[in-house]
Amino acid sequence: MNTLAELIAEKPAATEPQRVTSIREAAVSQAVSRVNSVYDEQIQALVQQLFFRQDPAEVRHVGFAAVETQTETAQLCLDVAVALAETRSHDVGLIDVRLQSVPLHTQLQIPVDNRTDTSWQIAPRLWLAPRRSWLDDSPQAIWDHSLGRLRSTTMEFDFSILCFDPVSWLTPKIFQACNGLVMVLTANKTRRLVAAQMQEQLRRARVPLLGTVLADRHFHVPEGLYRNL
Repeated sequence: MNTLAELIAEKPAATEPQRVTSIREAAVSQAVSRVNSVYDEQIQALVQQLFFRQDPAEVRHVGFAAVETQTETAQLCLDVAVALAETRSHDVGLIDVRLQSVPLHTQLQIPVDNRTDTSWQIAPRLWLAPRRSWLDDSPQAIWDHSLGRLRSTTMEFDFSILCFDPVSWLTPKIFQACNGLVMVLTANKTRRLVAAQMQEQLRRARVPLLGTVLADRHFHVPEGLYRNL
């Protein structure tokens, strides 16, 4: 990406308004790039901390669940799965375990390769396992046959990311298919007391909490740049 000095040097004949506009647009573009870079670095750090830390307890299958019902975790789960698959040494599954939301591939606008009742590859070393690949159609069977199928689905991959609905009474039951849970908090919305209470509830339900992630953080570009564009 060009620096501001290079942009000025490239167009000496530009009129002053054109030059100022180019500089401002470049500044906004650079700010957005920095935000994306920070986000990518945080995702990479999260992957390293969850899956490749020096810890006797091996972690290979991790669930993500938000505290707030309106917080969407689908994109976060996809980004973590992509970063994990990009290590290019492991097969990764992105598994839809959301029972109260639209299908994960619909939410993420991922094209369906063939059928929605079996996993399909969406990137090198990355597969998406839809809800229908493990969920029995009978509500009565969800806690036995379906959970057994869910555990079998996770075992198809070296690592897997399980995308949960927001934390509820269902969470302790479904979490049995993974090594632990990452609790997703929402910036400027999730109260510390609520997060602590939720953490205590998960502890009592014997759900291993692997950590927390703060979602919906905003890194603001100076407002003056927007006003003048």
